[in-house]
Amino acid sequence: MTETLSGFIPEIDQIEDRTLREQVIAVWEDALAQGNWNLDDLATMPYTLLVDDVTISFPEHVSVVARLCLAIEAVLREAYADRYEISRDILLAGALLADVGKLIEFTKVGEKYEWSSMYRYLRHPFTGVGLCFKHGLPEAVMHIVATHSWEGEKFTRLPESIIFHHADFTDFDLTKYENKRT
Repeated sequence: MTETLSGFIPEIDQIEDRTLREQVIAVWEDALAQGNWNLDDLATMPYTLLVDDVTISFPEHVSVVARLCLAIEAVLREAYADRYEISRDILLAGALLADVGKLIEFTKVGEKYEWSSMYRYLRHPFTGVGLCFKHGLPEAVMHIVATHSWEGEKFTRLPESIIFHHADFTDFDLTKYENKRT
């Protein structure tokens, strides 16, 4: 599944630390198994159920937001050199895992994606952190997963989480905007 998952989300291969890359893949594989998903499901799964008729798939969103994070990090590094301490690998791993808990939060009934029973109790930042912890991801990666959404509003976000939060909500807010226009 490793090559196939990287085919869906090629940014996985950009994680330079081999151990971290393998941990990210292990979390994805575990989440797919726990949610009883296959890669074909990912191709059609909307990345959010909070907006009606989303045409952006889950892997498209993960890939786009990861690339936005890398672009932001590159601009900051070029402009400010080492004024900010930003770990590219931690940022990328966090970007790739921030929404992985949605594979437990969502279910498919017929051809429709819906909230699973887990959504009554835990949103994807919590289940995502649980998966990351299980697979030994660094605390800095779990911080991104835990604080990226509104659950993290009361917490001081580290630089990588600040970048991811804004990249993620750029895509989400544009999706909401486009949905209201059509």
